[in-house]
Amino acid sequence: MGIKGLTKLLADNAPSSMKENKFESYFGRKIAVDASMSIYQFLIVVGRSGAEMLTNEAGEVTSHLQGMFSRTIRLLEAGMKPVYVFDGKPPDMKNQELKKRLSRRAEAEEGLSVAIEADNKEDIEKFSKRTVKVTKQHNEDCKKLLRLMGVPVVEAPSEAEAQCAALCKAGKVYAVASEDMDSLTFGAPKFLRHLMDPSSKKVPVMEFDIAKILAELDLTMDQFIDLCILSGCDYCDNIRGIGGLTALKLIRQHGSIENILENLNKERYQIADDWPYQEARRLFKEPLVSTDDEELNLKWSPPDEEGLITFLVNENGFSSDRVTRAIEKIKAAKNKSSQGRLESFFKPTANPSVPIKRKGSKCTLRSFKPAIDHKMSSLQISNCSRSMIFGKLRMPIYNLGSELSVPSSRGVCFGA
Repeated sequence: MGIKGLTKLLADNAPSSMKENKFESYFGRKIAVDASMSIYQFLIVVGRSGAEMLTNEAGEVTSHLQGMFSRTIRLLEAGMKPVYVFDGKPPDMKNQELKKRLSRRAEAEEGLSVAIEADNKEDIEKFSKRTVKVTKQHNEDCKKLLRLMGVPVVEAPSEAEAQCAALCKAGKVYAVASEDMDSLTFGAPKFLRHLMDPSSKKVPVMEFDIAKILAELDLTMDQFIDLCILSGCDYCDNIRGIGGLTALKLIRQHGSIENILENLNKERYQIADDWPYQEARRLFKEPLVSTDDEELNLKWSPPDEEGLITFLVNENGFSSDRVTRAIEKIKAAKNKSSQGRLESFFKPTANPSVPIKRKGSKCTLRSFKPAIDHKMSSLQISNCSRSMIFGKLRMPIYNLGSELSVPSSRGVCFGA
């Protein structure tokens, strides 16, 4: 579920914290992906026709493998470096939410049976999607596939969103990709929605920046967490009658849930004596995550070609030609992703061919002019006749005669 209504609340009250980007703009970026959310999407969409799902000859569902394989290749071809994070044991506080999901799934299964009997195709489509559940086997299949593809897998000790946020806060990845907004509540500096959507949907990636969210809402991180709890989260129910906008007004007015409860009209709002907001707050502020570099093992490696063919073709009935072509795409994509982002070319780096500037040296900007007594003094600067491309930057080249051409510059730096 994530946080109820948070996307709309931010769109209305912190619009500058959100921006639309092209999928390709994340070239060279390491992205932590919420694996379970992605698998859930694949099971709902890939190869589905009514209640029928994509299966292999043994009747085992392969929608998750098909989706994970093709979508990950798309990320790699765009020059991204995905790392998939899988859920561990859910916290006890999530049991209530899991029971609700189980109940809703049971209701959907009943509705699906009725729809099938009535041959109501619209209801079959609707209810069949609501019965989807990501199983342990789905997760294990995808972990095996990703490792064979050379893509790192992280098994979170608890919530995947919390582990993704921890990777992002530690600077190990650029952003977190999921559809659940609680990645922001866990403190992910940058959060992406729609990154894993199929290209056919042509939906831009929506990027959220937590620093801008806090600045524009004029809240501290602690207050933002309280806002999310009041709005409704996976760990406890919200107060009936208080939605996102009211929660924002109350937090701005009173500063914390404790102060809100002291000043709230108890006749209008019914609050349970055991409302566990403090435990929910603790889970968001101090989640169970792994910080061990050896455990995390964020390494991208070449694909295991033989292993992929055995797993996908021999065991799951994928087309041999298709898998072979896909492997070539993976190899080409990984060579491409080894290039850095454009801004990395502008970071200062040591150049062994240039003497290190000693302490106290000065950098003087001087206009370029030909040396009067130099043996090339007869060369004359002519008009710019062509340009040279460095990376994606075009620089004019001035012709100094038949023997020498150099890029135009406003000055030259001379070390002492």
